[in-house]
Amino acid sequence: MRGMETLRDVVVLVHLVGFAILFGSWVVEAAAKRYRATRLMDVGLAIAFVADLALSAPWGLGDGGLNYAKIGIKLVVLLVIGGLAGISRARAKKGTPLPTWTFWLIGALILLNAGLAVIW
Repeated sequence: MRGMETLRDVVVLVHLVGFAILFGSWVVEAAAKRYRATRLMDVGLAIAFVADLALSAPWGLGDGGLNYAKIGIKLVVLLVIGGLAGISRARAKKGTPLPTWTFWLIGALILLNAGLAVIW
């Protein structure tokens, strides 16, 4: 059973790395006052999403079951972040800047997702 716990811990670590890449790249863009999503944000989002799905699998560790409401809400928030980031990148290709409120909304949703993971 210890092997499964270790594997789950590794997946949690990968999930945290994905969040760090996503949030870190957002902070870099905010600090530089470039209100746009970047390819690195997409990479962090993909890592966090895949790790989130892996963490949603029943590991059989007797941890009291899965919280499906939390999993569902976190996945929806990640999809919304991905949609907004995709819109931002598409607008950047056309030369149309993203409204700054949308960029700040992406950051707020990233923090919301982290808060849901930690607090709930």
